Amino acid sequence: MSILTPLRIAALAAAGIVLASASPVLAQAPAPAQLPPVPVTVAQAAKRDVPILLRNIGAVQAGQVAAIRPRVDGTLEQVFFTEGQEVKRGDVIAKLDARPYQAALDQAVARRAATEASLVNARQDLARSIDLARGQFASRQVVDTRTAQVAQLEAQLKADTATVAAAQVNLDYTSITAPFDGRLGLRSMDPGNVVRFANDNTVIVTISQIRPLVVVFTLPQDTLPAIQDAMARGTAPVTALSPDDRTVLGNGQLITTDSAIDQTTGTIRLKAQFPNENGRLWPGQFVNVRLQLEVQRGVVTVPSIAVQRGPQGLFVYVVKDDQTVEFLRVETGQDDGSLAIIRRGLEDGARVVVAGQSRLRSGARVTIAPPPGQPAQPGGQQPAGQPATPRPSG
Repeated sequence: MSILTPLRIAALAAAGIVLASASPVLAQAPAPAQLPPVPVTVAQAAKRDVPILLRNIGAVQAGQVAAIRPRVDGTLEQVFFTEGQEVKRGDVIAKLDARPYQAALDQAVARRAATEASLVNARQDLARSIDLARGQFASRQVVDTRTAQVAQLEAQLKADTATVAAAQVNLDYTSITAPFDGRLGLRSMDPGNVVRFANDNTVIVTISQIRPLVVVFTLPQDTLPAIQDAMARGTAPVTALSPDDRTVLGNGQLITTDSAIDQTTGTIRLKAQFPNENGRLWPGQFVNVRLQLEVQRGVVTVPSIAVQRGPQGLFVYVVKDDQTVEFLRVETGQDDGSLAIIRRGLEDGARVVVAGQSRLRSGARVTIAPPPGQPAQPGGQQPAGQPATPRPSG
């Protein structure tokens, strides 16, 4: 048996006092604090009609292009246009010195007239010879000779007529006309210059058809079956936009696909025609092209920013009535960067989170922030009659 000394008794008493004073503090320790609600911005899933589009960059080309060259030799006397002028088919653009060709035409016409007179006389001689041969006053040889002369002069008349036609064509070529409706470019030759038909570098001006014109663009070969289906159903609308995608420059129709796929790039070339009535498309211009394959009616859509990608695939956060969020996996269709089609996993009218997803987990409490420019409402609710966020245009 140990003997309790006065020192040990005092130490035990002090320890009892400390434990007694500490036990109330340990019993009253607070529970961990609950996490505050996460502020988020939401948008409402809505049904709408969405055009299914294919996109790429295209090059604008003139409907027709022609380099206006002289077709006969001569001196350029006059030009009847200003640079950049729009002309109609048949309008006179320039004129060459026509005097040599007019003289050649006059000679050909006179030669044909002489042949015609000789032919009339030869036919009369043949007729007289035939009458004399019937009465045995002329030999058969004379008749054959007169017949050959008539045939020879008839052939000569045809040759003279062709010569007249050729001379008339050369004379007509001294007046240079527009081959089609279009816009003239910059003039490369002034009056007074001698032009040579044999010189292929002789270009007076270039004319380009800008109404209508075409846009050539490429798309991946995998899209070809859908493009063919769209063309089989009828017209396939094509829209040309400015490089920033903000301005519509023109609306047209797909007219054809190329006859072969480019094996180097795995793409197919397509051509669309644009009326270009407003003249905003220009040959040589690069534009953004949207080819519409179809319009899907009444599909559920959400802003593209609402769709997130995780280890299990695509998902959205949906805000429930108790102000908590639910994790939902979704299957999407077309996503153009502003609006995404939801094929499966989400119902019309659901509120989806479009900002603040990084701090969320399934079951987390949220407070809904108002759209920009609107005051906050008590309790984190949306203002009455207002959508969660401005709906992006389709």
